[in-house]
Amino acid sequence: MSLTAFIYILALIMAGVLLFGAVYFVIMLTDLECDYINPIDLANNLNTYVMPDLAAQMALVLVFLLLGEWTSMLLNLPLAAWNVTKVINNRQFYDATEVFRTLSKHKRENFVKVGFYLICFFYYLYSMIITLVNESTSDYNTASAH
Repeated sequence: MSLTAFIYILALIMAGVLLFGAVYFVIMLTDLECDYINPIDLANNLNTYVMPDLAAQMALVLVFLLLGEWTSMLLNLPLAAWNVTKVINNRQFYDATEVFRTLSKHKRENFVKVGFYLICFFYYLYSMIITLVNESTSDYNTASAH
């Protein structure tokens, strides 16, 4: 198994984890909207996972950049740029005092992330399969040539 196939397997797992995290954020924001959770608990729960989420996204971009997987890197670049903009403007965390005012924006952002990570999951799955098939085909052709 090549390094590229291994990276796509790890990216597939990472996309699944990030997808689960985005769904968790949507559920928590919906719970706030339905008044099942108070804003302070929501901010404390979600802020714990904000920086690991951003770090995982940036790690994917960096790995794809270092390996020369340009399509995968370009696929992840818009969300990475959005995350960097949020960190530069210091808007990455949920503020308990303003969360009701910005609830629709946060929900929309997390629904977009769910869709994005779903697309990435299937793209990484496709890329992993194509990489493994191409490897096995080239191994078969090399073995049959001898």
